[in-house]
Amino acid sequence: MGNDIPKVSFFNVLNNANRILKNPLPFHHENFEKHGDVFEVKLGFGKSVIFTRDAGFAKHMLQKQHRKYSKSSLQTKDLAKYIGEGLLTAEGEKWLKQRRLIQPAFHKKKLETLIDTITEVIREELLKIKPNKELDVFPLMSDLAFKVVAKSLFSYTDEGETISRLQHITEAAQQFLIKEIRQPYKRWWFYLTGKVKDTLTLTRESRDILNTIIEERRASKVEYNDLLDMLLASRYEDGTAMGNEQLIDEILILFTAGHETTSNALTFTLLLLAKHPEIQEKIYKEVSGDEENKSPIEQIAKYQYTKQCIEEAMRLYPPAYFSDRVAIEDDSYNHLFLKKGTTVLISFFEIHRHMNFWENPESFNPERFSPEVDKKEYSDQYFPFGLGPRMCIGNNFAMYEMILAISSMIRKYKIQTSLDSIEVKPLITLKPMEAPLTFTSR
Repeated sequence: MGNDIPKVSFFNVLNNANRILKNPLPFHHENFEKHGDVFEVKLGFGKSVIFTRDAGFAKHMLQKQHRKYSKSSLQTKDLAKYIGEGLLTAEGEKWLKQRRLIQPAFHKKKLETLIDTITEVIREELLKIKPNKELDVFPLMSDLAFKVVAKSLFSYTDEGETISRLQHITEAAQQFLIKEIRQPYKRWWFYLTGKVKDTLTLTRESRDILNTIIEERRASKVEYNDLLDMLLASRYEDGTAMGNEQLIDEILILFTAGHETTSNALTFTLLLLAKHPEIQEKIYKEVSGDEENKSPIEQIAKYQYTKQCIEEAMRLYPPAYFSDRVAIEDDSYNHLFLKKGTTVLISFFEIHRHMNFWENPESFNPERFSPEVDKKEYSDQYFPFGLGPRMCIGNNFAMYEMILAISSMIRKYKIQTSLDSIEVKPLITLKPMEAPLTFTSR
């Protein structure tokens, strides 16, 4: 690689294998503290990965020189095996073509037509809360986020069993993928025991379900004004529409990327608010009283402090807590030379808690994102939805949903938690280890 950067030996990795399997973040943090913002980890068999929490370097790869980098096979091949080749997993020309086609469906004006659907799902899901009884809020947020995506895609209401089945398959495929990634040495065993085959059978079932929904929609002459309608109406530059297979790939990506990250962010936000009653009360002041006179879109515009709390929760606990890139040609950044084929892992988790970028980085302080603060102060080191041309296409959709969900809950309930500290479980996305909350009616 031609660099004089600090190295973490393969022996060191093996020595910490069990810890890394459970939660790699403390191991990353120790090495960042010891070696600085860029170091190289030896993985054996001549392989290595560069780790970075240098925000400028992240920006270089994701935005300024993004054409010189691609996603790793983990994000393309491994994930695509189960959810197809859509926006999240496609590369190069195919990705660009799909992004151009789909982008308009996520325009703010288009999303406003979905706000009523989102509001209705939130209202229904929150009826499941049993007051004055401690409950694990994560499954509830997971259901809420999945149903919001599902109903925004297919707005008709007779899909109860279908949606539950799709949710089950999406979650089962993800759980298995984690095992494959964390235990690559067992890959032969997963094939031999038929686990890979079983998961592929499941994902084929979800493709069949979606194909039926698409065919029924194509045959019906009813307009639902949902995301599926928008995707069906989209046209490539040559005037052609997306075929069913590609459409299914994109829908599976929306399910996978759209529900898990949002449910994580909602859960972390609620835990942080439960631990900071004074901040929770500030939200209550903002959202109580006048929601009857305001449409959901007006509420979203008005609930600025609620939005700041969500943004600060995503700083401390970014659901997409890392990303990786592979150099597809030689490149350099500052004194770092990156040979073609070099893999770099970017830790958003570390960037978001870096002492040089944030004052008291470990504390929950929504004022950091106040409108009075110049965005320039944090925009170069805050990446909750990624960065550059591959930034999350659903970021506005997710923010609308989260503002409406958090404001609805705080308006109705006071929340408390028995947790002393919030523990994390880093899988493909960053999850909370546990999320016990008690809701007390206001």
